[in-house]
Amino acid sequence: MSTNANETFLSVTVAGLLPFLRRYARALTGSQTTGDRYAAATLEALLVDRTVFQEGHSPKVALFKSFHAIWVSTGSPSPELDDNIAQRAQRHLNSLTTNSREVLLLKTIEGFSHDEVAVIMSIDEDEVSELYERAISEMADSVAGSVLVIEDEAIIALDLQSIVADMGHRITGVAPTHKAAVDLFNQERPDLILSDIQLADGSSGIDAVNEILKAAGDVPVIFITAFPERLLTGERPEPAFVITKPYTEEQVRSAVSQAMFFASTETLKA
Repeated sequence: MSTNANETFLSVTVAGLLPFLRRYARALTGSQTTGDRYAAATLEALLVDRTVFQEGHSPKVALFKSFHAIWVSTGSPSPELDDNIAQRAQRHLNSLTTNSREVLLLKTIEGFSHDEVAVIMSIDEDEVSELYERAISEMADSVAGSVLVIEDEAIIALDLQSIVADMGHRITGVAPTHKAAVDLFNQERPDLILSDIQLADGSSGIDAVNEILKAAGDVPVIFITAFPERLLTGERPEPAFVITKPYTEEQVRSAVSQAMFFASTETLKA
C-alpha cells in the first residue's frame, strides 16, 4: 500500500471521525493522554490493515470496530497507582461487568444503535441489551458525589440540576458566569464540574474551568457544547468528557456516572 494512498485514506475517510473516537477513548480511560494514545494506536493499525472498512459497515462503525480490536487485545489501561484516588477509581472500574461501560458509552455518548454496538464489539444484540441494562444499574449503585453546574441558561441549568439530583448527587451551586463559578468552587469544592462553554456576560466556561483546575487539577470536568470537535483536537490540554448539545438525559447520566469514577474525594461507595 502506497504512502499516498494511506495519507488519502486517513485524511478523507478517518479525519472527520477522529474527534469522536478521541471522545470515546478519553471517556473510557478518564484521561486525555491515555485516550489519545489508544486513538493513535488505532490509526497506526489502519495504516497496516484497513480491511475493516471493506466489510460493508459505515466508516464510523468501522473505525470504532478497529479501535475495539486494539482495546480488547491490550486490556483496559492501568493508571499510575501511586495515590488513593487512582487506586480507588481503578478498583471500582474493575468491579463493573466486563464490556458494560463500553456498551453504555457507545450507545449514549456516541449514539450508536444496538446493532452497530454489536458489530463494533463483536457480540450479539441480546448481549448488548443485557450489558446496557447492567451498566445503568451498576453505575448508578457505585458512585455518589457533589456537582458544580456552570451554565447561564436558566432552563438548561434547571434541567441539569434535576437530572443530576435524580441520580443521587448533590448540587453545590449553579454559576452563570466565570466569576460566579470560581466563587462557588472556592466556597465548596465539588467532586465533579458540569460546564457549558459560552456563559452570560460573554465569559467562557473553559476559562472558568482552567482557573479552577490551576488550584485543583484532579477534579473531573464534563463540558457541554454544540461543537465537541473543537475540544477534541489533541493539540492542547483538553477534557476527557464531552457532551454534544442538544444533549439527552441519557447522555448526561452516562457521562456523569463515568466521570464520577475519577472523582477526587471519598464519595465513591465501597
